[in-house]
Amino acid sequence: MASVRKRKWKTKGETRFAWVVDFVGRDGKRGRQQFDTRAEADAYRITIEGDIHRGDYRAQAGSTTVQQAARLFLDHCHERMHRRERMTRHNLNVYEGHIANYIAPSVVRSSPRKRTRARSPFDKGLDDTTLRELTTGRVERFCDDLKKTDIAVPTIRKILGTLKQILRFAVSRDLVAINVARDVRVIGRRDQGARKIVPPSKEDMRLLIAAADEDFRVMLVVAAATGARAGEFHALRWKHVDLARGEVRIITRVDAYGSEDVTKTEAGMREVPLGSEVVAMLKDWKRRSKFTKPDDLVFTNERGNYVNHDNMVKRRFRPLFEKLQAAHEEDPVEHPRAPAYFNWHALRHFAISCWIEADLKPKTVQTFAGHSSLQVTMDRYGHLFKSEDHKATMDRIAKGVFGGDLKTKKNKALQAL
Repeated sequence: MASVRKRKWKTKGETRFAWVVDFVGRDGKRGRQQFDTRAEADAYRITIEGDIHRGDYRAQAGSTTVQQAARLFLDHCHERMHRRERMTRHNLNVYEGHIANYIAPSVVRSSPRKRTRARSPFDKGLDDTTLRELTTGRVERFCDDLKKTDIAVPTIRKILGTLKQILRFAVSRDLVAINVARDVRVIGRRDQGARKIVPPSKEDMRLLIAAADEDFRVMLVVAAATGARAGEFHALRWKHVDLARGEVRIITRVDAYGSEDVTKTEAGMREVPLGSEVVAMLKDWKRRSKFTKPDDLVFTNERGNYVNHDNMVKRRFRPLFEKLQAAHEEDPVEHPRAPAYFNWHALRHFAISCWIEADLKPKTVQTFAGHSSLQVTMDRYGHLFKSEDHKATMDRIAKGVFGGDLKTKKNKALQAL
């Protein structure tokens, strides 16, 4: 089905050699691939014969490059976004960024927003690599090249995730038979993984809430009590809040472009109970708000539209830390040191840490947080599930093994012999 031959030709008087693999697919179409060494040609011959025998070979993949597959993938994502099929503009922008900056830099990004470029241009992408030429080893070398830059390991994993999505799409379109990136893993040093989450302390939250004005204080409290992600928080409507039962339903989210959709995952649709003090603050907020219809947003801008998250953080959230620091510098005795700055998402971490501290079961925490699985909850917050029970258990073990008169126990052991 496949054969290897040596090819010889001259270029500008210089004699050159290459090894060519000729083969015929099940559909009768001929294929050809050229290599620099006999070993590479023989390895490819064995691979292609196996693919043809299993029916995995796709002739279309011969001329389709990663760049072309990426363009087709982005077109598909555009269509999904317009049909509102679990594809937001934010998702599309992330895919475009990974492709334009790393995977296939020659692909022109189509996002209407300001384009984000890599800090250091990456010139070892997969643009002209055909899907037939793309192997697991080639993908691994691509990841190794990314590691040699200043890109963090978690970001490289996300870039690889986008490449996997492109190849998964290519398989669905019969452009290639196998997703060669499927089993590739990005392994970094132990200190390059995701860091353990350290939520803000209760004292830091009290200082921050006390420094906020009356309106912004409500936003801080609700965000820190519900554990809602920023997009979920800004998409919250009065019809989602049951003040009588004291609970909030989180079922939608809005992205940075103002596109509203369902939550990130099915598990993200959840009901979170509210404390009585939070309910009282929301009731007072509703009385003072101009937008109180069921379909109105709970927190709006002056026109009743979505709050711009970046502006809110810049103009209202970050200045609270600066205000507390200025007060401390003016009177260190009266005003404690300001907490170190943490981002808005830390309010979600704070809520989850409070649930854990209150001894809610891990499965309940997972449900309230809207995590897709219990493993996600434990991977991110497992280190917070500590209690005095653990210490008491360790004390009992130590007492049983190491406690008492060790000399007496030794003598008894010797007498038994």
